[in-house]
Amino acid sequence: MEIHHIPALRNPIMVLGFSGWNDAGEAATGTIEHLLSVWQDVDNEVVPELIADIESEDYYDFQVNRPHIFVDDSQIRNITWPTTEIFGIALPHFDRDLVIVKGTEPSMRWKTFVREILDLADDLEVSLVITLGSLLADVPHSRPIGVSGSGAHPEIAKRLGVEVSRYEGPTGILGIIGDACMRRGIDAISLWAAIPHYASSSPSPKASLALVNALEDFLDVDIPLADLAEAADEWEKDVTEMAKEDSDVAEYVKALEDSKDAAELPDVSGDSIAKEFERYLRRRNKD
Repeated sequence: MEIHHIPALRNPIMVLGFSGWNDAGEAATGTIEHLLSVWQDVDNEVVPELIADIESEDYYDFQVNRPHIFVDDSQIRNITWPTTEIFGIALPHFDRDLVIVKGTEPSMRWKTFVREILDLADDLEVSLVITLGSLLADVPHSRPIGVSGSGAHPEIAKRLGVEVSRYEGPTGILGIIGDACMRRGIDAISLWAAIPHYASSSPSPKASLALVNALEDFLDVDIPLADLAEAADEWEKDVTEMAKEDSDVAEYVKALEDSKDAAELPDVSGDSIAKEFERYLRRRNKD
């Protein structure tokens, strides 16, 4: 790992998202990109600072995650390598700052990779780690995208107000990070958005918006949305048009909608309405 700069951060929270197996519909990486872009030059105060990056040759198989060639404005060819970068964001309007980890899921040496990231987290005095993921599920695109929060240990899950993870099976780098945090005594939760499997081929800003809203609710902080809500609406319209072109898909979507509505009808109570109202109040008070 190459350290570029260690900023002064207040009780920081580390938020991580990786492209690859954990990133259906590019929802998790879309959320990370949003967090890094939306605060750039806001009030000329909040700008992400590059803290460190990880040497790509140590962890990536370049035949799996190939480097990309691009031509810059001077017509010079350059190469970008798959890697992982760590940024710091100081948030003067919030009582804690952020450490954002943006990367590609590594191909090898996962234990060492995670140890490097969590060693830096210890150096930065990170007290909470939040991993972001997205998975394919039998859910309709036309209803709110659900986000589940879980913790790897019952005591941590209870204290942080999330479910205990009961998943068993193959895992990605997020599962390894959660386990390593638990063993180090670092609080960690994972937020996962459910993506309709029939609409997984393109980036899903609606799922990224759901993850942003989940972060807002969990951290009780207002995250600027910029044009994310409009992009989510456009995505939903595009998927609706796509579904209409195939009668089998349209029938399947209708069945998913009916099932979703029936399951949630008794639950149109408290929590979801309260969370929407709290987000509204945060944004209104900020304005």
